[in-house]
This record gives sequence, structure tokens and C-alpha cells, in this order.
Amino acid sequence: MTIPARRSTGDRRRPELAAFLRGRRARVTPADVGMPPGLRRRTPGLRREEVAQLAGVGVTWYTWLEQGRPINASAQVLDAVARTLRLDAAERRHLYHLAEVPYVPGREDGAPGVDAIGPDVQTMLDALDPLPAVVYNLRYDVLGDNATYRGLFPRLLRMPGGVRNALWTLFTTDPATCPIVLRESELKIMVATLRASYGGHVGEPAWESFVRELCRVSPEFAAMWASGDVVPPGPRLKTFRHPDIGEVRMRTQSLSVNGMPDSRMVVYVPGDEESRRRVATLAGDGPAADGEPSLTRRRR
Repeated sequence: MTIPARRSTGDRRRPELAAFLRGRRARVTPADVGMPPGLRRRTPGLRREEVAQLAGVGVTWYTWLEQGRPINASAQVLDAVARTLRLDAAERRHLYHLAEVPYVPGREDGAPGVDAIGPDVQTMLDALDPLPAVVYNLRYDVLGDNATYRGLFPRLLRMPGGVRNALWTLFTTDPATCPIVLRESELKIMVATLRASYGGHVGEPAWESFVRELCRVSPEFAAMWASGDVVPPGPRLKTFRHPDIGEVRMRTQSLSVNGMPDSRMVVYVPGDEESRRRVATLAGDGPAADGEPSLTRRRR
């Protein structure tokens, strides 16, 4: 018995890409794009040559793309095709995935930035107080947080130039003031997690600039980055050091955020009762460790 050769991922995706493009093309009429209907049109949708013309690509190239042939497509060309076929955000992402091209959310004209959280997400962050909670993107930019997170990591609010990035803060400030107790081992894990995410964004300007600049200002980061280690994100137990409340043990839990596939909400859960009591003082929900009013109330 002959066992058929296993088809590659690309071989399986191309027929799906062909069917997807044909289906999207059929639903866009000439009137939708300001073209006359023309004569002897067999279907209400656009012709292949019309899509190619509107997208500014060659007819042969687009025909081969729609036929699922093994051709390379750039992000710029896929953008043009997506605009012509009036794809929404989910359809655009699907197109990139089938064409095996890294997807950059927010590229489409008029789309909200991927790094903007909505009011509902901020409401959830605030409702989690006194648990520290934050929304990071894959580069550890802080996209949104709550009062307890800001109280636990106040240095993030004092970075020059408005930079609010956890990795940048940890690698560019004095190690003696680092809030992570096991600094070196935890930073190695964070850098390895960053590299795992970087694999899906190689060549993107924002990523390349971030890695290049952090390597430039921090030889320590550059050495960890050069190791090539990768690990997936996951829950961890970390010990943090705070100048006012002392050490706290926290478990991290990550949650996905709808509409922000390259971001995650991280909630810090106290690992013991003493840590819970100390963290509560940052949000004004309990007495401080020295018996004084909470830190939040004292600073008002």
C-alpha cells in the first residue's frame, strides 16, 4: 500500500485562499466601487481583471493568487486587494493567514490603533482593584492599567519621554531599584517570551526598532536576546519588592482581549494572605503595614 505524501501547510491553505477570494469578489458589485455595470456580465460581482485594476496589480498575478498558485504576496499588495474587496478586520486577518504573510493589525485605513483599549476594557481593569491588572501588547507596552498596578510599579509612570514599557523600564533603570526580587532569572524569561512573539513579527518596523534600540541602550538585554531562548507566556509566581509595602508574592494570570489578538490582560493575584493585605493598601482598601492609613489616602 502506498502512503500519500503529506501535504504542506501551504498546499492546504492555497485552495482555501482561492475559494475565499472568489467568494469575496462575487459579493462586490461594480456599483460598489463606482464602475459601470457593463454588458454580458455573467455574475453580479467584479471580474478578476477589475479587481486587479482597482488594486493596482497585474491581472496575471491576481489570477494566479485567486487560483491558489504558489506565488509570494507582499503585505502592501494584500492591503490593496483587501481594500478593493472591502474586507473587514476579521476577513483581512484571514486573508493574510491564508497567504502566509504576517498580519499587522491596524494597518487598514481608518482602523483604530491596535494599541488602544476601549472604555469597556478600562472599566474591567478598574473593577479588578485591589488586584493589580494591566493590558500589555506582545512587546510589553502598557496599553492600560488600574490604580493598584500603578501603585505597585510607580517607576513606569516616571519614565522619560512618556515611555511605558515594562521591559524598557526594567533594563534601563538601576538594578538596585528593580521591583523584581529574582531579577536576572525573571528578565531572561521575559526576553525569551518576547523572542517567541517576535517570530511572528520579523521585519515589522515597530518590532525591529524596539529590539534594536533596547539592544543599543542595554548590553544586558542584548546578551539575553542573543541567546536565542524562547518560551511561551504562562502563569508564574513572582516576588516583587516595593519601597513602601515591602515584598509581595504574586501569581500572574493572562486573559485574552477581544479585538486585540496581539495583547493580553495580566492580573496579579496575591500568593499569600500577607501579600494580599499589603497590596490592598496600594488601592486604599486596608491599613498600611505600619498601621497608618493606606498609601493611596496618605498621598491625596
